[in-house]
Amino acid sequence: MNILVTGGCGYVGTMLVTELLACGHSVTVVDIMWFGNFLGEHENLQVIKEDVRNTDNLPLKGVDVVMHLANIANDPSCDLDAKLSWEVNALATMSMVERAIKHGVRQFIYASSGSVYGVKEEAQVTEDLSLVPISDYNKTKMISERVLLSYRDDIIVNCLRPASVCGYSPRMRLDLAVNMMTMQALTNQRLTVFGGNQTRPNIHILDLVAVYMHFMELGDKGPALCNAGYENISIMAIAKKVVEIVPAEIVVTESNDPRSYRLNSDRLLATGFQPKHSISDAMQEVIEAFRSGELKDEDNCYNIRTMKKLSF
Repeated sequence: MNILVTGGCGYVGTMLVTELLACGHSVTVVDIMWFGNFLGEHENLQVIKEDVRNTDNLPLKGVDVVMHLANIANDPSCDLDAKLSWEVNALATMSMVERAIKHGVRQFIYASSGSVYGVKEEAQVTEDLSLVPISDYNKTKMISERVLLSYRDDIIVNCLRPASVCGYSPRMRLDLAVNMMTMQALTNQRLTVFGGNQTRPNIHILDLVAVYMHFMELGDKGPALCNAGYENISIMAIAKKVVEIVPAEIVVTESNDPRSYRLNSDRLLATGFQPKHSISDAMQEVIEAFRSGELKDEDNCYNIRTMKKLSF
């Protein structure tokens, strides 16, 4: 199939594009490349440096599936420029799906976020619960979902709500809990826990890539809304797992992020999907990449640090 991946040079996108190519698909990547391009050359790959807000420039002719991953990711980055965040995360999404429909694209798979739920007291957070987003990032994801779902009569729409992602990617992110704490232990022999009691769901990057592939194969048989997260554990429990592998001191400080919830992914499991990787696997990947010299603790691995250096 012909697949268009926006944000295909990103943390998840790099791994997703690699898997799509390995499975024999033709892939076009559209990415603004603020964080670089770690994709190697491939006969079935075209990489276009472009801002997704310029939707008229997106090559949608002949595309079977759009996988829309491009966004201003995480709360701090969105808080830098709210206007930019809404334009990229919400308005561009609406324009993109409308153009996809005009060009006869069959399926639109959207990378939303489990953070749209906000703070939840329920033992299990299912797709049927209300959304209470508490930041611009969360709100842009919620609005984009609702816009996309309004077009379900015209195109297959799948909105995936991933948990916090972990594991190694050539375009690495060290501002995600598991990756960040593992790197802190490796480089500083101490790691900082903000709060600690908040329960968060997690998913390994390879499992998330497999979820995208799975939904592409399901086509119109896949649910329109779906959670994707498995290991629901506290931030403190993640820290303790890290120091079991890399001896380090745990320092606890106050947190201004109260989000705490347990993501239920029964709807995804009912489609036949089964996760194969764990938080512990992700920690080992970070450790191995660091010790081999492949991974360094650099600003480019942190979204907010890179975003602050950009002038829009």
